[in-house]
Amino acid sequence: MNTIALIRNRAMKSIRRILISSRNSSPFLSTPANSGHAPPIAGNSPRPRFNHHQPLQMHRIKGITQKVLGLPYSNFAPLTMPFILITSNRDVSTFKVRNCSTSVESRGHDNNFERIYVQGGMNNVKPLVVESSHEDVTDERNLGGEVNASVGKSKWEESDVEKQAWKLLQGAVVTYCGNPVGTVAANDPGDKLPLNYDQVFLRDFIPSALAFLLRGESEIVKNFLLHTLQLQSWEKTVDCYSPGQGLMPASFKVRTVALDEDKREEVLDPDFGESAIGRVAPVDSGLWWIILLRAYGKLTGDCSLQERADVQTGLKMILNLCLTDGFDMFPSLLVTDGSCMIDRRMGIHGHPLEIQALFYSALRCSREMLVVTEGTDNLIRAINNRLSALSFHIREYYWVDMKKMNEIYRYKTEEYSMDAINKFNIYPEQIPPWLMDWIPEEGGYLIGNLQPAHMDFRFFTLGNLWSIVSSLGTPRQNQATLNLIEAKWDDLVGHMPLKICYPALDNEEWRITTGSDPKNTPWSYHNGGSWPTLLWQFTLACIKMGRTELAQKAVALAEKRLPVDSWPEYYDTRTGKFIGKQARMYQTWTIAGFLTSKMLLKDPETASRLFWEEDYELLDICVCGLSKNGRKRCSRGAARSQILAKFIKGQLC
Repeated sequence: MNTIALIRNRAMKSIRRILISSRNSSPFLSTPANSGHAPPIAGNSPRPRFNHHQPLQMHRIKGITQKVLGLPYSNFAPLTMPFILITSNRDVSTFKVRNCSTSVESRGHDNNFERIYVQGGMNNVKPLVVESSHEDVTDERNLGGEVNASVGKSKWEESDVEKQAWKLLQGAVVTYCGNPVGTVAANDPGDKLPLNYDQVFLRDFIPSALAFLLRGESEIVKNFLLHTLQLQSWEKTVDCYSPGQGLMPASFKVRTVALDEDKREEVLDPDFGESAIGRVAPVDSGLWWIILLRAYGKLTGDCSLQERADVQTGLKMILNLCLTDGFDMFPSLLVTDGSCMIDRRMGIHGHPLEIQALFYSALRCSREMLVVTEGTDNLIRAINNRLSALSFHIREYYWVDMKKMNEIYRYKTEEYSMDAINKFNIYPEQIPPWLMDWIPEEGGYLIGNLQPAHMDFRFFTLGNLWSIVSSLGTPRQNQATLNLIEAKWDDLVGHMPLKICYPALDNEEWRITTGSDPKNTPWSYHNGGSWPTLLWQFTLACIKMGRTELAQKAVALAEKRLPVDSWPEYYDTRTGKFIGKQARMYQTWTIAGFLTSKMLLKDPETASRLFWEEDYELLDICVCGLSKNGRKRCSRGAARSQILAKFIKGQLC
């Protein structure tokens, strides 16, 4: 057997291979060279991998049968792209669900378990399809090269600033084999050292994807979802250790590789954190992927993408990674520092609010999108149990307002009993002096982190906003959070919306927590910097809670400054007055966040498809089992009655 192995140029990255086997070997399914699925290649564009003498082979998933997925093989369509990702995975990874748990590990009744085996081959599954739409296609010249992107027309009248923003967003589109697959993080023509800002980041692409979807351009989003799904199966190693199956990459880059003097090919080069600063796995990537998958279906009305067997498998692999049992006693997701938007050391390791809000959203999305079969019953049960436990945990223990602050101020410590009030042994001395006078009477928020003997009282904007969008907080808590933002507008918005966190770490606390990070100095970057991309989450939260005047005020503020300042990544100083000292110009998610906010405000009805209302059924689910053993009465019943009473009162008013 003749095998050609393409080894990536960066020596420190894990080996990723593309195997081209002879016609006589058939351990995997292949795409014949004469199948005609390759898109046309125009002019001098790089040639994608396609060998007319030997069939391509795909090495991804094995053992995904009708028995496991409950789906027919016909759900797999023929391949329409010439390049297929090849990886070497571990021999077997199983996906199990137990009846009475929020995890997917088994404890009994083996015949009820669902298993998804991920092995070193793929005998029974046809390759992934990416369908390309060539309607309304225009040529746009990117600042870094040619781009063919589907460009639609807005159904609303656009200002000059919006027209400029759309031109910049279209110029940031990245193509792979002639099809749009994402947008670069930044497209600054004056940046001679782009580092990884010329890559497509999963979290950065979310506002771009929503902007395109709201404008009726879905091809780029569909391509992005399917290509990143393929990247999910790549081999991921750091110092000979591989993380769990299901991890989504932080970013990817389209590279052109020379095969010989006359032939070139395009390859997708993903980064799962093995090249990132600090070598941290991107926990939020898979969660954002699930959220975007739901948004695609909601905004296009096309749910066929969600129902594809390969998409269902990828979805379950992410859930398997998130729901696996561990040593933790809490339903919140345990992560390391730097595993989300704040991707540098900022003291958020443990159970940061941002991850919990995205995790909660991803679980709610998954419950909507999972194809119901006998094999998924236990998985859906595990999701419901985790949703119930997580919502109660965050609402009960992360929330602070004046009343809660006074309770913490009077906490007794070192309590050892099932009836302890101070369950996490929080010392009242942890309450920071700034918080006493900062929190308003009618406001409150969810704290940034909670661990044994530790509460991080910083206000983290993304986590609080997404808790509103996903209904992780109660209706009263959600309104109180917006009350706080309105009351503390100068602190959290200032000259540019919105602060990524408040307040900034400084002096000795900054040195200890960040390791003296020169980029995260006080009131800069992740340490209290102002990030315009948070505008779209703020807008969505305001629309949901009927506070659109706040969003309009913030959008108007951004609209005056962003085009003048060349659409920077972030702003510095306590009030966001200066452009960030290391901020990239023409930052794509700054541009896309502004456009998405404008379109959401123009069409609140469409915006309503992107958020979640309170799920009262979750309040009826109890996974603790305390009511059965008589040791302690569960507090969920009291919490349910309080929330329902407030809901009924609100309806009567």
